[in-house]
Amino acid sequence: MKQTKTTNPELIQLIRFLKKQGREKEAAIWRDVAEQLAKARQQRAVVNLSRINRHTKKGDEVIVPGKLLAAGAIDHSVTVAAFSASEKAKEKLKAAKAKYLSITELVEKNPNGTNIKIIR
Repeated sequence: MKQTKTTNPELIQLIRFLKKQGREKEAAIWRDVAEQLAKARQQRAVVNLSRINRHTKKGDEVIVPGKLLAAGAIDHSVTVAAFSASEKAKEKLKAAKAKYLSITELVEKNPNGTNIKIIR
């Protein structure tokens, strides 16, 4: 089977950044997220807001190693970081007083990766 490599320069830079942070801070969560993002696009996580709503409580920090979609509703404030998100999902998060961050912003905010949930 042919091994495909991503050609997205932003994704390549993000994966390198996450691996470096994982080594420097000894945070396995960043290495795991980098590994998930290195997969082919069809194998990356696609998560709806309803799943985040079910598996989190107010104040949680969540990372989605893939795409965030807007199906469902969210009824509490959380901090969500994803590689990409639909515009509708961003609007729903803003309406629920939740924060949307890029993965890089989340790493800078919480370099050790403590108390972050990975939702796939």
